[in-house]
Amino acid sequence: MRRILLRALALIVAAWITSSAAADLNYRPYTVNQPLNAYSWAGPYLGGNLGYAWGSVDNNPSKPSGFAGGVQAGYNWQNGPWVFGIEGDIQGSAAEETFAPWKFSNPWFGTVRGRGGYAFSNIFLYGTVGLAFGELRAETFGLSESHNNFGWTAGLGAEMGFAPNWSAKVEYLYVDLANSNFVITGVSNGYRFGLIRAGVNYHF
Repeated sequence: MRRILLRALALIVAAWITSSAAADLNYRPYTVNQPLNAYSWAGPYLGGNLGYAWGSVDNNPSKPSGFAGGVQAGYNWQNGPWVFGIEGDIQGSAAEETFAPWKFSNPWFGTVRGRGGYAFSNIFLYGTVGLAFGELRAETFGLSESHNNFGWTAGLGAEMGFAPNWSAKVEYLYVDLANSNFVITGVSNGYRFGLIRAGVNYHF
């Protein structure tokens, strides 16, 4: 009888340890109103991205385009299937174009955005909107002039958790860097562009 009880107790303990480990696979302590066996989007994360930007310059025919890549970091809150958060990123950009004597380029830009959407377990669909900032550079006949402009951005994205603590995303942003008065062009120039990018995040 004692052996039977000990074996039963051992089986119960083993089952409890196994179920706890499985629950911890996708659960992080930042979750609010989230079942222990559900995928959690809550908490801080850090990652990188790579994409392509294309756009146009106000009051100039040039249309700078090129690859862009950088890093992002953010924090999510989750209540059931609803996920809300804030994310910031900084990007290096190769977007440029020369038209006649004018060359315009966007060496870097960044955003600070709110994100919100609906999670189907490990798939998160979201919208995002916020502040954008970056550099617009004009060059002609050996002269160069740069302005750091502020503006806004908005977009849509989808993110999927593919392993414990890891997710991958694809995202489209429209970015509007407001106009500045350039001395060498004699007019007001700004850069507006679309950005499609893919990225990977590590969730702490």
